[in-house]
Amino acid sequence: MPTALPVDRRTWTGRAVQDRVRSLNLFSTLPPLIVVGVFLAFTARSWGHVLLQLVGMAAALVLAERWTADDSRRVARPCLVVTAATWLAGALTDSSAAVYGICVVVSLLIPQLPRRRLATLSALCVFIAALGSTNLLVFGDDPGGRAFHYVVVPLLTVPVATVFALLNQKFSDLIVEREQSRQREAELAVMRERMRFASDLHDIQGHTLHVVKLKVALAEKLLDRDPGRAREELGEVHALVGDTIAQTKELAHAQRQLNLSAELENAKNLFEAAGIFVHIDREADADPHAGELLGQVLRETTTNILRHAQARQVRITLSASGITIVNDGAHETGPPELSGLSTLRQRLADNGGELEVSRRDGRFRTTATFPARPARKENR
Repeated sequence: MPTALPVDRRTWTGRAVQDRVRSLNLFSTLPPLIVVGVFLAFTARSWGHVLLQLVGMAAALVLAERWTADDSRRVARPCLVVTAATWLAGALTDSSAAVYGICVVVSLLIPQLPRRRLATLSALCVFIAALGSTNLLVFGDDPGGRAFHYVVVPLLTVPVATVFALLNQKFSDLIVEREQSRQREAELAVMRERMRFASDLHDIQGHTLHVVKLKVALAEKLLDRDPGRAREELGEVHALVGDTIAQTKELAHAQRQLNLSAELENAKNLFEAAGIFVHIDREADADPHAGELLGQVLRETTTNILRHAQARQVRITLSASGITIVNDGAHETGPPELSGLSTLRQRLADNGGELEVSRRDGRFRTTATFPARPARKENR
């Protein structure tokens, strides 16, 4: 049966995702290890045993910290050697708690192996039991009890700890895979937006070029027998090309008439496709004269969130005076201004509006507003 390929977080995810996964592993792994290690150190019967316990715990924590950063292989062997030495010293000095360090190291080492995990785990369990059995050679009293504490308990503890480590890694991999899926969906959403732009461009230029081709061919045929009609056809071609150039410029600058309601629905669909929760508050309908520019702001902000942010939630609020888009995926560093929004700010200013962007507490806010138009007085 084929096995699934391991997840490579560094290949598929951004730095922010790696940091979140590592923080989760740090908080779920290190505190329990420290608490158990300190407790065992306090229960030691001599200062020598306390020292052994602390050395083994330190090696285990070093490996655990590197494990959360996907960099455990560099320190795995030294940590295994140190904890094996402390376990052997503990067995020879009658400290069964000294097995703690090597149990942690082995449980974290096995999940990192690409293959032969079961065979390696079995060999290490035998190795740990062999080190523990030296206690029976040094101390002759109560062989049954000593065999239980120094051989049986380690043989049972290591596999159980390894299972928990494997579950922890599987949970981390699920988080990474979810982020991979969200990023791929975001990329597909941006591609769909580009395809929509390409479709609009095709609608403008495709039909025009076809008509131009036919009219030029007709003018060529009429050139000798009806020059006046040929000039009329060429004049229509000139006007048609000029109109197409103007429409293309409008499309390139996102100045074509936009339907704000359609843009809201499109943004909602794009965010949901990317795995982002979106909430839309429609307090009132925007002023019709501002709807086109507000639609441009919403479209540009949607593209920026999908391409540049690590958002999980987006809130869109539409009022009579403007629109506000807030997402929780703002980067902690770098300027909050983006080039596309800078261009839109000038366009809104030219039309009496205002565009503001801000970042605070990991949230990025984009607000576009227009002053309320005074109500027209009816002529009596």
